[in-house]
Amino acid sequence: MRIERPAVVGVGATGTVLAAALLERCPETILVVSRPEAAEALRARGLRATGAVEKAVRVGEVVVGPEGLAGRGADAVFLCTKTYDLPRVLDALEPAVRPGETAVVSCHNGLGTEDDVAERFGAESAFRMVLNYGCALRGPGEAEVAFFNPPNHLGAVSPAGRERAAALAEALTAGGLPTEAVDDIGLFVWKKMVMKCTMAPICALADMTLREALTSPPSRRVADACFREVLAVARALG
Repeated sequence: MRIERPAVVGVGATGTVLAAALLERCPETILVVSRPEAAEALRARGLRATGAVEKAVRVGEVVVGPEGLAGRGADAVFLCTKTYDLPRVLDALEPAVRPGETAVVSCHNGLGTEDDVAERFGAESAFRMVLNYGCALRGPGEAEVAFFNPPNHLGAVSPAGRERAAALAEALTAGGLPTEAVDDIGLFVWKKMVMKCTMAPICALADMTLREALTSPPSRRVADACFREVLAVARALG
């Protein structure tokens, strides 16, 4: 099994890096943006990643809105939007997704997004990816990658999807973004959730960088309390 024509919905910072890797391996990758002016900028400038991941690629197909994928034959769709936009995106994707044939990969933060995909399109079409890089958008199609702790992890909701998960991971790895297919993606979702719940609230409320929060004794005490709480929730949920 080989992924030939993937699509990336949402070309912000995260989507720019992921799409650049896919384009290196799959030149027919389709980009999905929210505004016509964004599409024009990407066609003119291409995609560029700097820092921990270095890439510069030309862009072929760009469509406006997930509904623009209908009839374009995407065999995989990577969702790189904000988590709160997922229900709207899934609604718009329905004409483009062939349940059981099209892989729909949630690249979001948070819990249960892959379950939302499975509920809409069936478990065999649902996949989850945990990204291990951090980046910021510096302009249309330009992302600065602060760190990348390879590999990323990608898994299927249904055991029947494991072969396709391996093909998805291979496409990203071949494009220079090392990604490992795993059987228990939930483990990696929770690992990232522990990190997010422990440090993200402190950084947001105290207006600190991660480095500043880690080196501040008061914030470390708060982080320890957050860590214990999120572990208790994880244990309670099994």
